[in-house]
Amino acid sequence: MIVAGKPLSAQTDPVQATRPAKPNRGRLALRDLASGMSQHWLWRAMAMQDIVLRYRGSVLGPLWLTFSTAIMIAAMGFVYSQIFHLDPERYVPFLTLGLLIWQFISSVITDGCSAFMSVQHAIQQVRLPYTVHVLRSVFRNLLILGHNAVLIPIVFLMMGHGIGWDALMVIPGLILLCINGFWISILLGMLSARFRDVPPIVAALLQVVFFVTPVFWTVETLGKYRHVGDFNPLFAAIDVIRAPLLGEPCAPYSWQIVGIMTVGGLLVTAVFFSRFRSRIAYWV
Repeated sequence: MIVAGKPLSAQTDPVQATRPAKPNRGRLALRDLASGMSQHWLWRAMAMQDIVLRYRGSVLGPLWLTFSTAIMIAAMGFVYSQIFHLDPERYVPFLTLGLLIWQFISSVITDGCSAFMSVQHAIQQVRLPYTVHVLRSVFRNLLILGHNAVLIPIVFLMMGHGIGWDALMVIPGLILLCINGFWISILLGMLSARFRDVPPIVAALLQVVFFVTPVFWTVETLGKYRHVGDFNPLFAAIDVIRAPLLGEPCAPYSWQIVGIMTVGGLLVTAVFFSRFRSRIAYWV
């Protein structure tokens, strides 16, 4: 059929011509991130509500975590200082920081696996950026770390250990840990929503990794195999926080490893999030 000298198939659809182009996946992912960051009041309030509901009816509330951690530090500090033949005044602060940072890292990882599955009804019923749920998970664990951090000055005072200006390096270290927790939660959250075997696998691996990571033992005990500990990314994440507070230099490659892990993890997660973001609602 010919219309005005041109085939009908060649005519421009006026509706299609005025329809805006659909944003690509990468732009949608960036929009999700920007929207989630701008709604900081929401995920902060949700994170605090999570803690309140978890300990509803409890007298001490979240301080139960601090109390149980204090008991663990006291027991392990006495036993392992004797096993490793270390001075308790130096070992107990080392152990305290290692356990607190490990609890934060492991909690971020395990909670990241359920970042989307635990809020499946909200995802399916309320239109919110997916990053809101991830930021909520990371900030919740940051609040718990803040509760437990009250043990640090108490232990340092009891052991006669001071804190110098090097402790200011904790700030960039903690920021990097939160950024890594963000991309890990997105990546594991998507994988766990798609493959339900991921959370128990991650939990089992964390139990093993705890004993092979210098959390309660020093990396020097590895002797000639020290490089195995130095290149452990979880040890590097702990070291950039623990060493400045102890007034000691970080391991040679800790900051480099954490930096590479941050940049590489963000790039990989950006690709996966852009590609599979639209399927999260169906997976949960």
